[in-house]
Amino acid sequence: MKLSAIGLWAEECWLEIPDHFPFVQLDSFVVMPNHVHGIIIIDKPVETQNIASLQNKFGPQSQNLASVVRGYKIGVTKHAKPLHINFVWQPRFHEHIIRNEETYLKISEYIQDNPRKWQEDKYYASI
Repeated sequence: MKLSAIGLWAEECWLEIPDHFPFVQLDSFVVMPNHVHGIIIIDKPVETQNIASLQNKFGPQSQNLASVVRGYKIGVTKHAKPLHINFVWQPRFHEHIIRNEETYLKISEYIQDNPRKWQEDKYYASI
């Protein structure tokens, strides 16, 4: 996969995620022409919670997967806007909790193989 200018920036921002979120480890990832795949490992100790903290069902919003993805999207967008690069992020993201080695291997292989299957993507001709 040969990355465009924004693709190179998307890759650089991805690699910088642990600089901004020290509790994150990165695993397999790939930047595609119209999307990104990656495995993010959240490595935080489980903290003992008191009754008051259990009332907030969503937890702290600055140290979760959504905040990591939001920060990533912001970083790429800030670089693209001054260069007038026309792209938009989809409003959400798809996540899947990897619970075992077999699933990890399947997802990692899918990510690694994704560039070879790009010509089969329904959006290939429009990019």
